[in-house]
Amino acid sequence: MEPRPSSEENPMRKPRIEKVVVNLAVGKSGEPLEKAVKVLQQLTAQEPCRMKAKKTIRDFGIRRGEPITCLVTLRGQKAVEFLEKAFSTLGNKISESHFDHYGNFSFGIREHIEIPDTKYMPELGIFGMDVCVTMSRPGYRVARRRRQGSKIGLSQRLTREEAVQFIRETFGVQIGKED
Repeated sequence: MEPRPSSEENPMRKPRIEKVVVNLAVGKSGEPLEKAVKVLQQLTAQEPCRMKAKKTIRDFGIRRGEPITCLVTLRGQKAVEFLEKAFSTLGNKISESHFDHYGNFSFGIREHIEIPDTKYMPELGIFGMDVCVTMSRPGYRVARRRRQGSKIGLSQRLTREEAVQFIRETFGVQIGKED
């Protein structure tokens, strides 16, 4: 079997960040959710989408259909800029276990005020958030499109090792074993 061509030789092999989803879960509707929406809007300069609870959990006081979280999907340059800030919050370190087999990864930020250029506003409070990053290669749309969708070959899929290498080179993040 021949070795795979490198990403320098073929531009279709170059990994890229497809999207970054920032999720800020509050667990309540009303005023706490509105504060979370303002915080997320301040951080990302985009209008957050409110998401509803999928099922009722009486112990937590959550009813089905009640809005309890907000999220923003960032793409392109906005996604890269947000990731640079988020990685600096983590001290430019992330565990290799945060990556899945296809190169996607997730991490959490305990307090949003740790993100650079973020001012603390006492009337809003402090929130934690989840950041999920989806990685892919050019041409991956073939599998996701509605019309004439097709399968992606194994050689075109992004692997964990390739994604780790891309994040190291692009953002200068140290990726190691368990924290």
